[in-house]
Amino acid sequence: MPAPTSTFRWTRSDLSEPRRQLLDLMRRLQFGSIEALPISNKEPELDRARIRRDIKLGSNTVPPACDSEQFELKRQVVELFEQLEALGNGTVEALEVRHGLPFRLVLRQST
Repeated sequence: MPAPTSTFRWTRSDLSEPRRQLLDLMRRLQFGSIEALPISNKEPELDRARIRRDIKLGSNTVPPACDSEQFELKRQVVELFEQLEALGNGTVEALEVRHGLPFRLVLRQST
């Protein structure tokens, strides 16, 4: 990922494939958490994570359609990936997702 600047606008196409997969998972999940997610060389390893989906009964939550690689990432998503950059190697103990966006992050750093 390029270094953040005040004028740079992050898009989905700027992300590595593992980060795109994480972004897509959050959008599909909508509400819940991603737990025990290993981070290796600043990249998420989704195949080893646990997913907890929160379902509000009586509501019809459908993720918004997005068919473009150029959609601009929300600030919360950029902050998430900046945290993974800073972590380098470790574990996301819990990534709480609300409305398809990262909301709360609990990290465990490797020593």
